[in-house]
Amino acid sequence: MALGARNKISVSFSMASMTDIVFLLLIFFMITSTFVAPNALKVNLPNADGPVKNEAGVYVNIMPDLTYAVEKVPVELALLESTILNELKGDKGRGLILHVDKTVPIEYVVNVMAIANKNELRFVLATSPK
Repeated sequence: MALGARNKISVSFSMASMTDIVFLLLIFFMITSTFVAPNALKVNLPNADGPVKNEAGVYVNIMPDLTYAVEKVPVELALLESTILNELKGDKGRGLILHVDKTVPIEYVVNVMAIANKNELRFVLATSPK
């Protein structure tokens, strides 16, 4: 009478679960990468220490050639206030995010800050981390 083991262990390995995990991670990173809204205009920002906050708002850029841009669209100073209010569409909770080149004189920044104060808007000055 021959006694043998009835339970045979399979030596093969299934990659199906591993590929499922890889595809789920790929989909996750593809979806989360679309949430990042980079500012396409290149401005040499000043450096600062402190926490980095990423807030939703209207981007106002002051370029090194002393021109203004709202959400990547060049705007003259006379039309800056109406363009900002048009972008906000009444949602004053969003506020402004100022991207100012470090070579720009301060009076150009003060122009935007005066518009924000006049319309009771919050504003943040963007900086580069050290």
